[in-house]
Amino acid sequence: MPTPCPSACLSTSRTHRLLPFPDWKAPSWGSRKKGSDLQLFLVHPEPWAEPTVQGCNPTRRLRAWGCLAGGGTLMALWLRWLLQSAPMGAPVPQPTVTILIWHWPFTNQPPELPGDTCTHYGMASCRLSANRSLLASADAVVFHHRELQTLRSRLPLDQRPQGQPWVWASMESPSNTHGLHHFRGIFNWVLSYRRDSDIFVPYGRLEPYSGPTPPLPAKSKMAAWVVSNFQQRQQRARLYRQLAPYLQVDVFGRANGRPLCASCLLSTVARYRFYLSFENSQHRDYITEKFWRNALAAGAVPVVLGPPRATYEAFVPPDAFVHVDDFSSARELAVFLVSMNESRYQRFFAWRDRLRVRLLGDWRERFCTICARYPYLPRSQVYEDLESWFQS
Repeated sequence: MPTPCPSACLSTSRTHRLLPFPDWKAPSWGSRKKGSDLQLFLVHPEPWAEPTVQGCNPTRRLRAWGCLAGGGTLMALWLRWLLQSAPMGAPVPQPTVTILIWHWPFTNQPPELPGDTCTHYGMASCRLSANRSLLASADAVVFHHRELQTLRSRLPLDQRPQGQPWVWASMESPSNTHGLHHFRGIFNWVLSYRRDSDIFVPYGRLEPYSGPTPPLPAKSKMAAWVVSNFQQRQQRARLYRQLAPYLQVDVFGRANGRPLCASCLLSTVARYRFYLSFENSQHRDYITEKFWRNALAAGAVPVVLGPPRATYEAFVPPDAFVHVDDFSSARELAVFLVSMNESRYQRFFAWRDRLRVRLLGDWRERFCTICARYPYLPRSQVYEDLESWFQS
């Protein structure tokens, strides 16, 4: 029976998997006499057959194999000579991809976008522009949903060049996204935090880090929560009220009349052992800066309310956070946090020895990501029901 080829390790930046190659049969070489010439041809043996050199009797078989080995050596040397003697030209420059942002998110004044903007994010041959006069020539056009939803911006449907990809962009949850039924059959690609988006842009990620482990800030308080939009009907509000009798939580933000400046949020949260990373709504893959910046980057253990635990574990180690779903009640969760000893607490930060937090909140970097995905995205794709997809 033929021996299957051994498994090979397919490695990516986030995972290693063993993928076996299909079973295969090693071919053998044969020879056939024609006059005085020796012709070589490839013979695929049957499963039960031994490799043979056809047309040779046993006394000449070894000599034929030697001829084949010598011929193979000469062929390899000839191919090596060809490769070394071939002229080595400069790499073929890649055409520049122009991405037009129709309306910059949340502002009427887009940032400066010099030609090398995307090179700062590791993407060459990529140009961002907010100049609407480029509509006819842009390789793709991005529309941020908030401006469409509030009617601050409208789609130039009557000016759309044939075949031009249009990108729908949003980092908001479905609960805060309205009016998608107006955009049936318009957009080709989606840019969002959803992992199944055409252009996937999370709020943050962990990256390999080989430097010294940063010291953990000294902890003097138990739990913090920064909230600007507090609504009694939200699940996070109910959970907070259930925790409050058992866990001391210091609440900051506009909702509590204790706003924190952007530069002092991290230093404030760093004094706390835990941070309540409660998303304002629970949706597929919706993990925001409440987790990445307010907790992990600040050096506090995130206590998360959001997607299922498995979703978080797709981004960070399973022992880097506390998930509320792991407990049968708010009281049980509070007891777990309050009674945690120092050794157990330090294990939540084991990832800091080899990883660091990378925040991805810059819209320029998000839009540059389109260029990285551009060659691989289907031009003919159309979201006929964008609302159903995003609400799923």
